[in-house]
Amino acid sequence: MVSSDNNGKCREGAAAVSHPCGEEQGARADNGRVCILSSAYFGPVQWYQKLNRYECVIEQHDHFVKQTYRNRCVIATANGLQSLSIPVEKFEGSKCEMKDVRISDHANWRHLHWNALLSSYGESPFFEYYQDDIRPFFEKKWDYLLDFNTAIMEKMCELLDVRPKYSFSTEFIPIADEASEYPYSDFREAIHPKKPLQDADFHPKTYYQVYRHKYPFQPNLSILDLLFNEGNEAILYL
Repeated sequence: MVSSDNNGKCREGAAAVSHPCGEEQGARADNGRVCILSSAYFGPVQWYQKLNRYECVIEQHDHFVKQTYRNRCVIATANGLQSLSIPVEKFEGSKCEMKDVRISDHANWRHLHWNALLSSYGESPFFEYYQDDIRPFFEKKWDYLLDFNTAIMEKMCELLDVRPKYSFSTEFIPIADEASEYPYSDFREAIHPKKPLQDADFHPKTYYQVYRHKYPFQPNLSILDLLFNEGNEAILYL
């Protein structure tokens, strides 16, 4: 797991790659594809699709940006979609690297998030089956957001039966554009709750949702929506 000390140095235990992302990190995934992802809090289905299909490098040196999946997830409720956001501690200056962002205990958010999941998915087919795996994330405290997101990712991959190949950046990886010749796909800007970019590789598949009688299919919600509704068949949608 990645961690860092109070001086912002990379903490021991971080898997790392050489710049820009992969030629020196060892064997690639079987399909030879490498992608860059931002860290995510119970990331959307699209994010886990990449983790399932690519060898992934998770960017830990990007600047924390509010209103992104770094600290929020989107779930379905009886009243429509709801965003659950983790509050973070204020940091000095206007920017802070993702690896150094600390979680705040403000507003009893853990209790509120768990209750929101219980209310929204308590009647879903597989909530009871998985709740003991998910509840501890709202009972234990993590200092760093990146550590918390990484622990969630590892547990979700275990439950989904996804066997990811991933590592963490050792320095900021330049954003890829049309002129770039980097040997990777960059999804840091594409996977976004407010302004997603086009992703030709992602075509949401419909699946059972608890509130299907009230709303049409709602794509690309938190991976929890897929897990609680489809159980061990969730991986078929990735």
